[in-house]
Amino acid sequence: MTFDKPRILVTGATGKVGTALVRYLRAEPGLEIVAGVRSPHRAAGLGVATAHLDFDRPETLAPAMEGVDRVFMMTAYTVDMFRQSKDFVNAARRAGVKHIVHLGACGDDDTRVAHWGWQQFVERYIEWAGFSFTHLRPDIFMQNLLGYGGSRPVSEGLVRHYVGDARISWVDCDDVAAVAALCLKQPEPHAGKTYRLASDVKTFHEVAGTLSQVVGKPFAYEPRPAREFIDKVTAAGADPAYMYSAYENYAEYSAGKTPEPGAPFGVLAGLLGRRGTTWAEFAARHRAEFDYQVRHQA
Repeated sequence: MTFDKPRILVTGATGKVGTALVRYLRAEPGLEIVAGVRSPHRAAGLGVATAHLDFDRPETLAPAMEGVDRVFMMTAYTVDMFRQSKDFVNAARRAGVKHIVHLGACGDDDTRVAHWGWQQFVERYIEWAGFSFTHLRPDIFMQNLLGYGGSRPVSEGLVRHYVGDARISWVDCDDVAAVAALCLKQPEPHAGKTYRLASDVKTFHEVAGTLSQVVGKPFAYEPRPAREFIDKVTAAGADPAYMYSAYENYAEYSAGKTPEPGAPFGVLAGLLGRRGTTWAEFAARHRAEFDYQVRHQA
């Protein structure tokens, strides 16, 4: 089967970044977009073609990549990313894919945060396989405060997290998707590049203050012990190897040790031709999701 337009496969198309990316790419008439998803019915509202793609079922990879020229690649945040990524990259090479935009994690090349480094091993495998590539390394997603791992870190004006008073470097998933779209629409200027992406830096106390101003109701931050995080997520069945690495990272922050500086804001701004999203802008856009009913004492 041949295709008249460049064909782009978006993995994770129903996720935070993937949904926004499909929206950006769908607006380009010169592209053919395919959403690679485990459950095609969940992608029915995306408005693009879908392909059944399950990283844990290698037999689904080749059919999903038929005629594909470019790929947006992201895997689950578990130790299985190594096996999944290796199978996917091998299948992409056999399918004749030319360019891979890989969504990894924050961190410089010499990072000592384990799960950030895992993503960099995936990057190296993509390079070794001979692809034209662009690596995206976003800092912490603002969307995590709307829901992460099946829980809501913000509830009824209380923000709970496990990093003490640390200043965190943040980025909006929508901005990450906009960068990914640029790299997929015109791969050549971005080939061989690694982009660290961030647009604001705030402690959780400052985030709570911003939410108070924007929503018009009180928000406060309650630092929780990092040990509580690992106990909760492992009890819920999360991958213990990956989550223990996250716990170690949180524990460093809680102890007043910043694992490494955040990304410079100029990278994102230079790519998009505009300033990246600030926390005030993000809070305003998601005001209804952060809003809550104030309970009055009798």
